[in-house]
Amino acid sequence: MDHKEFWTVRYQSAGNDYLFGRKPSEFLTKNRALFQTDQSALMIGDGEGRNSVWLAAQGLKVTANEICHVAIERAKKLAQESNVHVEIVECNILSQESSMHFDKDSFDWVAGIFIQFANAEDRKKLFSLMKAVTKPNGRVMLLGYTPKQLEYKTGGPTSIENLYTQKLLQNSFHDWDIEELIEYEKDISEGVGHNGISALIGMVARKPCLS
Repeated sequence: MDHKEFWTVRYQSAGNDYLFGRKPSEFLTKNRALFQTDQSALMIGDGEGRNSVWLAAQGLKVTANEICHVAIERAKKLAQESNVHVEIVECNILSQESSMHFDKDSFDWVAGIFIQFANAEDRKKLFSLMKAVTKPNGRVMLLGYTPKQLEYKTGGPTSIENLYTQKLLQNSFHDWDIEELIEYEKDISEGVGHNGISALIGMVARKPCLS
């Protein structure tokens, strides 16, 4: 089963509900002070739109990427109900096709909230793309699970190679200014997809200005 089929089945399993709820990630909202009106943002693997819609409501110009049509339809509905506009690009972010949609140095923010669908090899491609499309002095935001999450089993991938560690993120963004890198545990409630005590890691990193 490929990524598109996998996520179609998962989102359909929620019936008419939102698999991960309608509220944005707390890691996103706690960094509200960093977001500025009219900044541009790209949300990678944004699913049903809870995070992109919230960013658009803060006055940002938001583009969301998603592979699953079921999730996209829910994201459009959520944006309409929230009276905001989100441009949604339906494509596999790991495919060559993605380069047709996202230009280099074009976003003030590139965010990936629980996008740990990529194995080690694909993650290198994903992080490389995220870094490339971020403007100089722009930021990447990541939120994911650490390997300890395999003990809790309250959401996220089941393969350890898909999970984040501080060392992994430090190495991946060694040439950027890592402004925040925090590992913590928290009881989260995000739809039926993320529920219970969770081992989390969040990062905000700024791209160097051109010399």
